[in-house]
Amino acid sequence: MAQEKITFDQFLDTVENQNKPFIQDLHDYLLDSGCKVAFEQKKNGMLASFKLGKPPRAVCNFLFRKQGMLVRIYGENTYKYDEFMQTLPEEMVASIAASGDCGRMVSGTCSTNCKGYDVTIRGERYQKCRYSAFELLITAESDSFIKAFVEHEISARTSS
Repeated sequence: MAQEKITFDQFLDTVENQNKPFIQDLHDYLLDSGCKVAFEQKKNGMLASFKLGKPPRAVCNFLFRKQGMLVRIYGENTYKYDEFMQTLPEEMVASIAASGDCGRMVSGTCSTNCKGYDVTIRGERYQKCRYSAFELLITAESDSFIKAFVEHEISARTSS
């Protein structure tokens, strides 16, 4: 049976009220930047996936977890905006530190096709899995940093 198409409004209906303005703003920015979006129903809730370029590559996802709504950023170009990475609040750096290490980088146990992220923040080196490295909880403190992170990544991708 074919999966029913989900709209942004249906997705937004599932978002907590305090996060709706931020999600709407980030969604609009991503679309204005040329991203294509797809919405899916997953077992943990709705998922929004934003892709950019030809071939399309994921920029970020909006997803739900027990602790709340998260944005997963695919920060392929963090080395191009290292100064910004040094400004992340401690809560976000702690989230990066707690994320899963990249098996390929750390122990050579992951697929050779896997590309984790190698980033240094405030002198601490992190070699993290691309699927969890920048999975950041949306909070009043983090939302402006999350948007700036996405803006930096899109800028780096479109200027290459």
